[in-house]
Amino acid sequence: MVGALGVTMTALAYPAMLGVQTTSSSPSRIIANTRYGPLTEADRDFVVKVRAAGLWEFPSGELALQKGTSAAVRTAGQHLVNGHTALDATCRKIAPELGITLPNQASPQQQGFVATLTSDKGRQFDSDLANILRVTHGTIFSTIAKIRATTKNTLVRQLADQANDTVLDHITVMEKTGLVNFDQVLFQETSPPKLPAADVTPPAPRPGEPEVALTPPANATPTSPPAPPAQ
Repeated sequence: MVGALGVTMTALAYPAMLGVQTTSSSPSRIIANTRYGPLTEADRDFVVKVRAAGLWEFPSGELALQKGTSAAVRTAGQHLVNGHTALDATCRKIAPELGITLPNQASPQQQGFVATLTSDKGRQFDSDLANILRVTHGTIFSTIAKIRATTKNTLVRQLADQANDTVLDHITVMEKTGLVNFDQVLFQETSPPKLPAADVTPPAPRPGEPEVALTPPANATPTSPPAPPAQ
């Protein structure tokens, strides 16, 4: 678990955007004026982060439903699946309105988290799921608050509201597993490792590649996801 957590901190904090070769030092720089309000680099980065999160947390939730050894872990998995299904639908809805290109794959680091959980068995799986997901959600929580407080774009603001509710729910269900090592998690949240941008940036979709949609199984139990943003 320590090895997996050692690279978790930057799972949702990659510095480069899809299709952008250099990173601006001013996240507040306006990159587009839309009918929903100005769109900054930070706004665009946030939408891509939410999409990328779903691309690895959704399959992690499916693994928890299959492999979790306790009801609490399986419940956490169901919340991951339902929450990211709803968030992903919102991201895919607003991205064309804002001119944002979304990834179809998680970053190499995020894919590594899924590989770890895929290879885990029994209580090791339960522990890794709870701790890895608790770190990533704890890290993105403050980012959501900053975006919500500063964005002038109504669609990004609505996504931040939805993400805030979802992430808080996911933090809560991870803690309810009783497996979160808070000392270790808080250390990872406050001492992020420095990784190459390529490791923490989701690859751009290939030209003509169909957009991936996160679709829960037919027997999934809904958890009343927030309503999609108004147009």
